Amino acid sequence: MQNLHKLLTIENSELAKILRFNLYGLAATLTKANQEYPFDAGCQVCEELLQELHQLLEPVPSPDPRLLKEVGDLKQPELINELKLLKLKDIFNNNPELNSYLGNSHIQGQTDGEIWNEIHRKLLRVPEDVATSWRHKALELAQEVGAVVDNINLNELPFVRDEIIYPGLSGTVQAKGLCLSQTALINSEIAQTHLSKNSYLIAGFLLLYIKFIEIDPDLHHALKSVFSFDVVSLHSKLEQRHQYIDTLSDRLHRIQKLNETTDTVLNLCTWIDIDEAIHSLVFIPPAERYSWWGKLQKESRHLLKKAADKAVKAGNEVRLKQLSGLYADVCEFSKDDLQLDCGGNPGEVLTCLRVYAKINQQQYPGRVIFRTLR
Repeated sequence: MQNLHKLLTIENSELAKILRFNLYGLAATLTKANQEYPFDAGCQVCEELLQELHQLLEPVPSPDPRLLKEVGDLKQPELINELKLLKLKDIFNNNPELNSYLGNSHIQGQTDGEIWNEIHRKLLRVPEDVATSWRHKALELAQEVGAVVDNINLNELPFVRDEIIYPGLSGTVQAKGLCLSQTALINSEIAQTHLSKNSYLIAGFLLLYIKFIEIDPDLHHALKSVFSFDVVSLHSKLEQRHQYIDTLSDRLHRIQKLNETTDTVLNLCTWIDIDEAIHSLVFIPPAERYSWWGKLQKESRHLLKKAADKAVKAGNEVRLKQLSGLYADVCEFSKDDLQLDCGGNPGEVLTCLRVYAKINQQQYPGRVIFRTLR
C-alpha cells in the first residue's frame, strides 16, 4: 500500500489518475461482491481490504488561503465540494440538438446524483439513436472523474417486464439508476386481482405512471375528460395529478369488467378511451415517437389494434387512424385539439392523444397536440 499511496499523491501524473480510477472500480466491485456473497470465507478480509482502499483513496486537502475563514483565530479550511458532473450538465444544457427536442427543459440538479438522473430521464424523450449517443458521452465524462457504471444500484418501477432503463454510478459519483421490475408489479396490490393478459399490461402502465409522476417533475397531462383546455403540469397541480391517476384507474376497471361481455364494439370504444388516457401523459414538448417513451406508449396501441381486429371478426366495419403529419391534413378527423409553440416543426402534429375511429358508419373524432405555425 505504501507505493500505491506514493503514486497517488504525485501531482499532474497520468499514472496516478489511472491508478485512482481503477482503485475506485476495484472498491466498487468488491463492495458489490461482498453484498452478494455475505457468507463467503473471504468476506471479513474483503471488508478490511475495502477499508484500506477507502483510506488510500481519501483525498488529502491542501489548504487554500482563499478558503480560510478568519473569525478570531484561524479555523480549519472549509473545502468547497465541487460537482463532478458539472461539465456534463453544462454540455447537455447548451446542446442545440437536445434543445430542439426538449425545449427549455434544462438540467436543474444540484447534486451529481440529481444531474445523472435528470439527464437520463430527459434522454428517454429524444430519438433512440440520439439518446444512445448521449448515454455513451455521459458515461465517458463520468468515468473521467472516477465514476463506475453500476447496474445493481437501481430504483425499481413496476411493469410487465424487467428492463434496465439506465444504469447508476458508483465510485467517485454515487447515483442510482432506474429499471422496470416485473417482481414489483407482481407484488403490488392490484396484481393480486384476477387480471387478463391485456388488463395486466394496463395495470402495469397505471403503476408505472404513478411512480414516474412522483420522480419526474416534467410530466404533464392532456386528458380531455380531466381538463380540456391546456396541457397541465402534474408537478405543480396536485389536484390535476390525482384526477388524472383516478381517471386512468377507472378506465382500467372498465376494461376488467368488459372481460365478461361479448359486445366487441363496446369493448373497442373502451380500449380507445384507455389508450387515450395512456397517451395523454406527455411532456412539453411531447416525447419523440421513436424515443423510449414513444415506444413504451405504442404498446397500448398494439392492444387497441387487437380490440379492433376482434370487432372486425365479429362482423363490424372498423377504421382506426393514428393522426400524424401536417395538422392541416388531419384536423378534419380531430376535435378539441391542443397547440404548443415548441417542439417538432411548425404546423405538424406533435403527438396523437386519441385515435380517430369509424365504427359501423359512426365516427369518433381523434385528438392531437400540434405545433403552431408561428
